[in-house]
Amino acid sequence: MRGFDFEQLRTLVAVVDAGSISAAVSTRFLSQSSLSEQLRKLEEAAGGQLLVRSKMGVQTTAVGERMVDHARKILALADAAWRDMHGIPLEGELNLGISDYFRPSHLMGLLNRIAQQHPGLRIRTQVGKSDEVMAAHRNGALDLAIVMRIVGSAPGTPSDVRVLRTERLIWVMANGQKMACEQKPVELALLPETCSLHRLVRQQLDTHRRPHVIAHIASGVAGLQAAVGAGLGIGCLNASALIEPGMVEVPKGFLPALPDAEFVLLETKQSDSKASLRLQSIAEVIAATLAV
Repeated sequence: MRGFDFEQLRTLVAVVDAGSISAAVSTRFLSQSSLSEQLRKLEEAAGGQLLVRSKMGVQTTAVGERMVDHARKILALADAAWRDMHGIPLEGELNLGISDYFRPSHLMGLLNRIAQQHPGLRIRTQVGKSDEVMAAHRNGALDLAIVMRIVGSAPGTPSDVRVLRTERLIWVMANGQKMACEQKPVELALLPETCSLHRLVRQQLDTHRRPHVIAHIASGVAGLQAAVGAGLGIGCLNASALIEPGMVEVPKGFLPALPDAEFVLLETKQSDSKASLRLQSIAEVIAATLAV
């Protein structure tokens, strides 16, 4: 039967997190030669070189990056299974950031599933604009973050994030609202300029030489939905955010096409192995709940 040895996977993660084989000795309680041998065997099983060693420590190869990602998930799931079988709850505090483009019903289901599977966790949530949530995660204030970004254009986010779901971006307007002719400026309802969709919408309209004016600025997505539903302006939302009964999608052809958006999970690498496994376990719950 083909598979990977758990102890070898633990050694790989420990060495990468510690930065060198010698630094990982104290966390794995094995000699340096034993750790090196485990890594050699894991490389044989993986079919490629995982680490590049130097006087400065170790660096992962492209194959190694993939292997470390798999190892963290495997170990997190194994830890979660062991805790479940022995009735040991996952405890501690989780700081979770979420884009306010995330549909409230989806958020409710996600928090409910985390609470059911890990009742010992204390959860703190921060809901806000994706750029603000990303900044908080980057500054270490959040353990995990779910943010929305435009597909193919993701400034400020790392390249190794986990994509949870992809959605259409759509133009929305009030039900029964009539579209103005092309000669008249499009009246827009948007979030502030710090929002990536604000910048995208204006760029798309400028590119297609479509005149426009900002008729309403909302501080959050809920306010934007209310403004669009009230007929104060045409907005741009991800498909799952089209939830107000007074809103409808603008008929195709009236405005420039929009790219897709994706919700991604930003994770935090912890130097403490137990904290790392806890976050990986919760990350798997999030991915299983939201991935399509």
